[in-house]
Amino acid sequence: MKGRMRLAIKKSNMNIVIVGLLLGIFIAAIDNTIVATAMGTIVGDLGGLDKFVWVTSAYMVAEMAGMPIFGKLSDMFGRKRFFVFGILTFLLGSVLCGTAHSIVELSIYRAIQGIGGGALVPIAFSILFDIIPMEKRGKMSGIFGAVFGLSSIFGPLLGAYITDYISWHWIFYINLPLGLLAFVLVAFFYKESLQHAKQKIDWWGSLTLVSSIVALMFAIELGGNKYAWDSFTILGLFAAFFVLLITFLIIETKVEEPIISFNMFKYRLFAGSTLVALFSGAAFVVAVVFIPLYIQGVFGGTATNSGLVLLPMMVSSVITAMIGGMIMNKFSYRNIMLTSLILLVLGIILLTTLTPTTSRFVVTIYMIITGLGIGASFSVLSNAVIHHFDTVQRGSANATFAFVRSLGMTIGITIFGIIQRNIFTSQMSEAFAGQGNTPESIGDPRELLSQAGRAQIPASTLDKITAALSSSIAQTFAWAIIPAGLGFLFVLYMSNERLLTASHDSQAANKDLKNTALIQG
Repeated sequence: MKGRMRLAIKKSNMNIVIVGLLLGIFIAAIDNTIVATAMGTIVGDLGGLDKFVWVTSAYMVAEMAGMPIFGKLSDMFGRKRFFVFGILTFLLGSVLCGTAHSIVELSIYRAIQGIGGGALVPIAFSILFDIIPMEKRGKMSGIFGAVFGLSSIFGPLLGAYITDYISWHWIFYINLPLGLLAFVLVAFFYKESLQHAKQKIDWWGSLTLVSSIVALMFAIELGGNKYAWDSFTILGLFAAFFVLLITFLIIETKVEEPIISFNMFKYRLFAGSTLVALFSGAAFVVAVVFIPLYIQGVFGGTATNSGLVLLPMMVSSVITAMIGGMIMNKFSYRNIMLTSLILLVLGIILLTTLTPTTSRFVVTIYMIITGLGIGASFSVLSNAVIHHFDTVQRGSANATFAFVRSLGMTIGITIFGIIQRNIFTSQMSEAFAGQGNTPESIGDPRELLSQAGRAQIPASTLDKITAALSSSIAQTFAWAIIPAGLGFLFVLYMSNERLLTASHDSQAANKDLKNTALIQG
């Protein structure tokens, strides 16, 4: 097919490259969860409590904005150079973060990290699909999906351990040995053809996309926190987001080679898979964040132990990620995801029943069901979104998918964080109404997250606080049913293709783009 990149890579080298790609995905995906766990200690050391949101926002804005841009550039000029650029930029940002002396410095260095992270994940998946034979793609996608799932669980554990027993600086320095190894394995063993598609760079589209994301992230991070939701600043940021987004959409419909091609969304499989990732990711991240909070706040565990409780969900998600990858050539993507989303919705519904008296065993069962429901999405959807596209478009397709998933998780946790905080405040006010106390007068309720602070709270007061916390988390899970349910509905919208076999791939290579890789399940 015209424009396809021809890759010459030995089988022995392929395994080495795959290890490098896995390491790159792991350090990029795990970074945010590690930092989130250590933020309390970082703020206590550096100060800047009023600015700590920028530490996360700077990374997420840079990462999400970079994903579709680097994906498109990798289609135009090759994967390797941008993967190498991404890993080196990420490591540079990591070193700088470890040397930060203020929250402002840390936020700037995190943005540098985010630029690198925006290149790593989508390009790693694109390289995988370029070099792996069709008959092995399902199995390898399962392994890659398992690494992605593992990172979301091991992040809090690793972050808590390093912060408690070493130093928060090392949550950044730990990236160096893994990142350098990934750099060596890909830079020296991945041989890529110099033949690429010649296209124009959509600079105006890139500028408006980045600007719209910046405006949106600042609005949802500052709204209800530093500024009131109806303040001029927040309303202005939301207005800027909508204006810039509309401008971006107009530009993308007019340029010859857009950063995000809307022609991709003409395929039901791509559009449906991307929307499933958007909503299922928003629902799953609620479980990742609030189950540890429930365990630590209600049962009185430490930060490290509350992270360990997520291991059953991690294991179950890894299992279904690998199973999903292995059965994609036998069952359609849609049928696999139907089963997956039913389990995810069921798991979220069960989590709405959490109370202060719920046993750890029951919580574990709920987590296993939830993990089984999300795991397949890590492997199946990443294959589904590139199903109709040839090599010179896979980078853009993968990057668009990763961008939308990341956006859903980021907005989701922000919205559900606001919901939980408001419900908790209301529950606390009701619990202490008419007793001469207010939530403020009994001390900081966050003390129940510390074993030392918890011991200082009277038993009757502690019971009321834990009841309020438990109720707020359960009600937050009730709201999370909405994105989980929407994810299920968009699975129904997906068309019924399945992963090709090698023989089908050989035949499809001679067809035009519309018919490439099309097989009815």
